[in-house]
Amino acid sequence: MSEFVRVAALSEIPDPGKNVYEVDDRFVIVIHAGGQVYCLDDVCTHDDGPLGEGDLEGYEIECPRHGAKFDIRTGKPTLMPATQPTQVHEAKIEGDSIFVRLVD
Repeated sequence: MSEFVRVAALSEIPDPGKNVYEVDDRFVIVIHAGGQVYCLDDVCTHDDGPLGEGDLEGYEIECPRHGAKFDIRTGKPTLMPATQPTQVHEAKIEGDSIFVRLVD
């Protein structure tokens, strides 16, 4: 497991909102929702689509390619055609900074 890395200021991502960042050669989505931050791989497990380009509604993000949806808290798919979860990473707020630690 890697160390926590600062990816953004909390003020850079509205609540609700999201941004894509590259952390250790991996693209991840950092999501600010309900006063918390979440982080998951920027990939739909159905066809490797860019989840970060999808719509965020509540605690779900929708893949823009085929409409698969994932729970941002767990990475689990909530709507077909995806059947496998996307990887979730640790995210935390310290002061006005967002930190992410990649999980493999």
